[in-house]
Formats: sequence, structure tokens, C-alpha cells
Amino acid sequence: MESNYRVAYNKGWQDLKQKDPEEVSQYMQVTYLPEVQQFIVPMFNENYIVDIQHETITRQADGKTPEMEAAILLLHYLSFFQYQAEPANKWVSLKEIPNGGILFYPAFRKTPIQSLINTFGNRPEFLLTCAARLGGQAAKFGDAAAVFQVFPKIPLCAVVWEGDEEVAANATILYDPSIAHFLHIESIIGVGWHLAQRLVKLAAKEQS
Repeated sequence: MESNYRVAYNKGWQDLKQKDPEEVSQYMQVTYLPEVQQFIVPMFNENYIVDIQHETITRQADGKTPEMEAAILLLHYLSFFQYQAEPANKWVSLKEIPNGGILFYPAFRKTPIQSLINTFGNRPEFLLTCAARLGGQAAKFGDAAAVFQVFPKIPLCAVVWEGDEEVAANATILYDPSIAHFLHIESIIGVGWHLAQRLVKLAAKEQS
């Protein structure tokens, strides 16, 4: 698995270096500093410095290097697009994302979605507590929902329905369909997985 991540990480740098940085800045709504060849990329409620010259990614606030999965998502956000597009301002499930969303949904349901059900299904209001730590804003879906600005052009929405004696708890992660212009299907799944992981980790931290 580590070698697969490394291959994706290295290819992300190669793809980014083939892009026009000014076009990246304009199309993906990030800041580019030409004098130092760096992008400033908002991810959730933090900024990351993507340094093209040195091939490094660090959190602006403290210089910490993100985990490999997050670093790959940052690189893919900057490098995948083929033309300028804007969010559609509506929500769909992974099943409705073209190029394989419906094929990958069962595995997506089994792991990241199930982790949200396990963590928040019996207390959906706790989702909002954890979401606030990532800059999430409450939304009117299910018994609790929050919208996250993962990247400037990529919102996600996590939704939880509370379970009871008759109906099992449920959850989902919703996407703006425009995400297909900004990430390939593996990273579309990855960004949803990343959100679920961060929420679950925050929940565990809040409880400890």
C-alpha cells in the first residue's frame, strides 16, 4: 500500500509541474507565489504550502507535513482539472458520480460510511461538535448534517440519521457533482474517506 501511495504522490508532482501555475491559481481558486514557486491551498480550515521547487507540502500554521493520503489529495486537486468549471450547488451520492462511482460504492459504504454510523448513529448531534473543528457548517439533512469546504471548489456533506429499536442508524457522504471535473474517481473516494477518518478521530479525541 505504501508503494502505491508513493507512486501516486510522485505522479502528482509530475502532473502539477506540467500545469501552468497561473491557470491552476485561477481555475482552482488558490494562491500562487511565483517568486518562491509555491501554492497556498486551503484544505478544510487550514492552509497548506505546496512548494513546487522542493516538492514539499507543509501546513502553513506550524510547518507540519500532512499524512501521505492528504498530500496526494492536495496534489490531485491542483493537477487533475482539464478546463475551468464551477460547483453545481447540488448534492449527489457517490453512486451518481460518473466513471465508476456506482462500482466503488459498496466498498465505500462498508468502510467510511459505516465508520460514521458506528461513531455518530446513536448521537447525531455529536457530529456537529466534531464538524465544527474542521470548519463544518450545520445543514438541514437527516438528524444531523454538516457541510465542509474541503478545497475551494470541493464541498462535502456528511449526514447522519439516528437509529432506534425499529430502524437502524444510517449515514452518507454527499458530493457536489462537479467534483468529477476536479478529481478522478479514486481521489473522489479518497476525499470522502479522508473526511470520515478525520471526523471519527476527532470523536475519539473528544471522548478521551
